[in-house]
Amino acid sequence: MFIDRTDAGIRLSKELSKYEDQDVVVVAIPRGGLPVAEKVAKSLGAPLEVALVKKLGHPVNKEYAIGAVSLKNLVVSETADISKKYIELETDRIRGILKKRHDQYYRTHAPESIEGKTVIIIDDGIATGNTVMATAELAQTQHPAKLVVAIPVAPISAVQKFKESPLVDEVVCLATPPNFQAVGQFYRYFSQVSDDEAISIMDRYHNEWPGNS
Repeated sequence: MFIDRTDAGIRLSKELSKYEDQDVVVVAIPRGGLPVAEKVAKSLGAPLEVALVKKLGHPVNKEYAIGAVSLKNLVVSETADISKKYIELETDRIRGILKKRHDQYYRTHAPESIEGKTVIIIDDGIATGNTVMATAELAQTQHPAKLVVAIPVAPISAVQKFKESPLVDEVVCLATPPNFQAVGQFYRYFSQVSDDEAISIMDRYHNEWPGNS
């Protein structure tokens, strides 16, 4: 369906062309979302940022999200009956990871403010959508004017979840194939994006983006 993440980014850019030269910030889910988001951001003439967000997992099942953590914000489900001590310790642990990522991705510049702007959150695809939803939830605490979730491929159930969410204003998804098992099955080339490659994308984009001149 897609040759690679670059191909997906080019094709996604066409669907997002109405946002060209508007007050937009493109936010990538690291690391796989970065090559896709780079093409979109360049096409729209927008700054490229990285979502420094991780889901807060349940103590019994870490894959089950009970909230989300960023460097500045914490969102916890009201239905989560979890001890405050666990939440504090897990939040500190996650923020340690996020701080390391921040220092890697923002070695030469500070993150762009998203307040009052259209935010486009991009990944290379979603399965459950938990990470993207956590990113949307925390992005809303910074009061963007509009929040768009844009992905090349996802199961129809995940797309529907975003369309029904009050956090998301628009969903752009190029394909919702049946028998969805994993994002990688819809790419011809889907190698893991390394930390070095992700950092290189951010450094290159920041150095080349006209908004920094």
